[in-house]
Amino acid sequence: MRNTSGIGVLDKSVLVLQTLAQQPRNLAELTEATGLPRATAHRLAVGLETHHLLARDTTGRWVPGPALHSLAAAAPDILLQAALPLLPGLQQTTGESVQLYRREGRERVCIAAVEPPTGLRDTVPVGSRLPMSAGSAARVLAAFAPPEARTDLLVDAGFTERALTEVRKRGWAHSAGERADGVASVSAPVHDSTGEVIAAVSVSGPIDRMGRRPGERWAGDLVDAATRIGARLAPPLR
Repeated sequence: MRNTSGIGVLDKSVLVLQTLAQQPRNLAELTEATGLPRATAHRLAVGLETHHLLARDTTGRWVPGPALHSLAAAAPDILLQAALPLLPGLQQTTGESVQLYRREGRERVCIAAVEPPTGLRDTVPVGSRLPMSAGSAARVLAAFAPPEARTDLLVDAGFTERALTEVRKRGWAHSAGERADGVASVSAPVHDSTGEVIAAVSVSGPIDRMGRRPGERWAGDLVDAATRIGARLAPPLR
């Protein structure tokens, strides 16, 4: 269930922004995805475009606008603030590479990484953009994506709804040799204070060390780390 402020026009505007953050859409697609009346969706999107919170791509579809990017750049990244103090401990526990991924449309972006000091490792540089078609982090982010985005990801990535349902039920995912030959990984979802999944925390390394079912060994540590990151995102009690 979406949070509501009780201010109708604000809630609908945020719904439009969130929907277009998932993927570009024209008016018909925006109306279908939000459930808003066509006239309302058009009025809000045009208004947000006037304030540069939305823009148009080369096909005329609405996309997040430059003002939205400027506002985001000016704000501290609360997710990173919550996660960065905890990732080194996870790396020390597992002895393997640790990453934090955020989904952006049909890609996942590595926004933080901690590597072992020595030895063979699975290095994923911060800023790397990886497809949502393989790897345990992709499975987690796809499984917990909003339903309308998950439908597109199922088509693009080739995941089955049954497989993603299992990930949601289990609370983590693992993979071996999907994203890169010889690399295994296990990932768990990071929930914000509303329960929405906003990231996936992962451990990855050589299959020779992690095995082909790394979740059997490390899932508990991943879920615990993800839970603690989420707890740090919770608003303070008043």
